[in-house]
Amino acid sequence: MSAARLLIDADACPVVEIALRAARERGVEVLLVCDDAHEMRREGARTVTVARGADSADLRLVNLLRPGDLVVTQDYGLAALCLARAARVLDQNGRVYDESNIDALLSMRHLAARTRRAGGRVKGPPKRKPKQDEAFRHALEAMLDQAGDSAVRS
Repeated sequence: MSAARLLIDADACPVVEIALRAARERGVEVLLVCDDAHEMRREGARTVTVARGADSADLRLVNLLRPGDLVVTQDYGLAALCLARAARVLDQNGRVYDESNIDALLSMRHLAARTRRAGGRVKGPPKRKPKQDEAFRHALEAMLDQAGDSAVRS
């Protein structure tokens, strides 16, 4: 089994630097996937850039996945696709997406979209706080350490 990689849905991701630091400390390969409107280059990561288009970066990320890879995204739909490909998925606040919560999150996403289509408004996220960065860092480090332990046992 090959070592797990860290793939980041990098379009507007607020925790790229935290993730890069944690991965670098553990020798984990990082892929930043973004569209050409958000193109970024970071030392210690390979950037995969796709043309702008509905879900183009998300679909490219899913196609790059290998079982056991780790993914950082705030997109519930992308998280569901990654889970179906046997990846482990985390959001920017440290929440682990898994079989126990993805259906409820997708339902909330669907209801919010229906509300917006009907002319309603859905409140956006509050301003990011340092404790969110800390929660993300802890959750990612635990996930990376677990992936490293699994690779050693294989």
